[in-house]
Amino acid sequence: MPRTKGGFTTRRRHKKILKRAGGYRGGRGTLFRSATETVDRALNYAYRDRRVRKREFRALWITRINAAAREHGISYSRLMNGLNLANIDIDRKILADIALNDPSSFGKIVSLASSALGN
Repeated sequence: MPRTKGGFTTRRRHKKILKRAGGYRGGRGTLFRSATETVDRALNYAYRDRRVRKREFRALWITRINAAAREHGISYSRLMNGLNLANIDIDRKILADIALNDPSSFGKIVSLASSALGN
């Protein structure tokens, strides 16, 4: 079988990697081997951090809810327990948004949770 040269295929594969490496400093953006390593690592971080971002946002929401709840004299865990007992199904993202942008409504939610706890 005759030898085949992969000119077009190789060039297309290299261009695809180097396009993704555009904007990287030094040889990482221009040399194929360095660009390949850097792009692979970047894609791995992107894959991992799409999942980590969800954890970080949930932690942010919990922190905001806790801060707002303590202004009303109740802790985060007691607030969430009271909401469960009162059958108020509201997720942490929306609850944090209410706490940040509409403190009076959040106060009403806290009072409902407190009354469900028996306080």
